[in-house]
Amino acid sequence: MLKIKLLFCIAICTRLSAFTQPSKQIHFRDYIFSELTIQKNVSYAFNIPPGVKKKFYQFDLYEATRDSSSRRPLIIWMHGGGFKFGSKKASGIRLWSKSFSRRGFVCVAINYRLSKNNPLRNFEALVKGCYEAVQDVRLAIEFFKKNNARYRIDTNRIILAGNSAGAIIALHSAYSSNAELNKLIGNPDSNVYSHNNNPQKIAGVINFWGAMFNLSYLNNAKIPIVSVHGKKDRIISYSQKETPLYGSFLIHQKADSLNISNRLKTYDGYGHELQKHFIPILRSGATKRRWLAAGQFAAEYLSEEVLH
Repeated sequence: MLKIKLLFCIAICTRLSAFTQPSKQIHFRDYIFSELTIQKNVSYAFNIPPGVKKKFYQFDLYEATRDSSSRRPLIIWMHGGGFKFGSKKASGIRLWSKSFSRRGFVCVAINYRLSKNNPLRNFEALVKGCYEAVQDVRLAIEFFKKNNARYRIDTNRIILAGNSAGAIIALHSAYSSNAELNKLIGNPDSNVYSHNNNPQKIAGVINFWGAMFNLSYLNNAKIPIVSVHGKKDRIISYSQKETPLYGSFLIHQKADSLNISNRLKTYDGYGHELQKHFIPILRSGATKRRWLAAGQFAAEYLSEEVLH
């Protein structure tokens, strides 16, 4: 009887030990590093157009201090603000840049040109603001490709990411051509990117509550997309078809129909920026926790579908 009890205790302890053992950390999905190094206000453009402030072409770089990898995936983060406001110092951008760097990514938070008009009330100004920002992002991509050895970047694993207007920029930088964007406002264009088939070899897009002007742009390439969006978003609609912007649910549906790898996480009771009631200048602790959860969702998708 004593022997049976002893065996029973050993079995129970073995099972409890199995439950308490920490699961193996997976690179790019889980937090691997704790200490970060940040370089601030570095320029990604050498020939700045006349009349444009230098700050619009600056970036902050985030990386794990003890990461010795020679070829790391790069995430380029773009802030929100309706193409009129905001900067690389936005709280969400800093939070995601730090958290993804702890997973083993190199993250750069970039500034881009902001509109001098009113894109929040004028569709033409909105498209023009997006167009100019897309050109800036493409300039940044070329900069990091040319300096890949310096920053230890794998140029085959460049991911574009952003929230709100930043997500709109990321999606259109990956999927639209300059000609298509200019067609929306009646301007001709002969840029090298006028016919798009992912010329810069973007590996993926992180779309946090963003949208596209035209879902047909998804026919241009097959770049994986991971999206997070609040279902009650009244700034960028999650699913309403009657607006000039097609939100994450409609992007998800169209991508599925085209066999484009994608994944969508929906927050049913939340609006823009995953807030219950969108107030641009307020960021509660609960909102930031949802942002971190959105980041974890995106990291899991990238780890499983893009970086494997």
